[in-house]
Amino acid sequence: MHADTTRDRVLSLIATAGPITAAALATELGVTPAGVRRHLSSLEDSGYIVDHEPPGQQVRGRGRPARSFVATNEGQRALASAYRDVAVDAMSALRDSGGLEAFVEAKAKELEDAVSSCVDPDAPLARKVDDLAAALGERGFAASVRPGPGGITVQLCQGHCPVQSIAERTPEWCEAEARAFSRILDVHVQRLSTLAGGAHVCTTTIPLATPTRKEG
Repeated sequence: MHADTTRDRVLSLIATAGPITAAALATELGVTPAGVRRHLSSLEDSGYIVDHEPPGQQVRGRGRPARSFVATNEGQRALASAYRDVAVDAMSALRDSGGLEAFVEAKAKELEDAVSSCVDPDAPLARKVDDLAAALGERGFAASVRPGPGGITVQLCQGHCPVQSIAERTPEWCEAEARAFSRILDVHVQRLSTLAGGAHVCTTTIPLATPTRKEG
């Protein structure tokens, strides 16, 4: 795929911001709704995106909300590096030689060192999460922050993973990345879903406040 085409920009935005409607895509990209629908149809036919319907939503007919789209695993892979097969083979070789864990931890530390300078350790946690998302976004992770249920957590979402093909074969990669996020934010984080595990986005839950310990 070539990143300078409108079709690829549509796919990239769906991977970043999905679920997202055709109208929102048209506004964000500055193209006509008809043009977006043409690309959406092409991407659906290619298996790169699917219609996203929230659980329990059964409304049909005129009252049905506008369709929204998310990227499939195939769509995510279409955004990945052309050298992914070589990288996957390298991970298998490292596993066989016993060097995988050390390599994965080293790469997670590289990411941590690269983005931690963008995060003020003395800032409020919510701001630190925003800064982390921005730093990850600059490195191709298509990161965003969404409020969690009840307003006591936020969710760090990654709509694209530059190493997804590797992580699909090497779950240790996702685990090491989450530990790096925890160290950067100085709080325990919980991975709820990953692109490598088949979800349309990597989601990490981050508590905004430490639970109050009951006396007694």
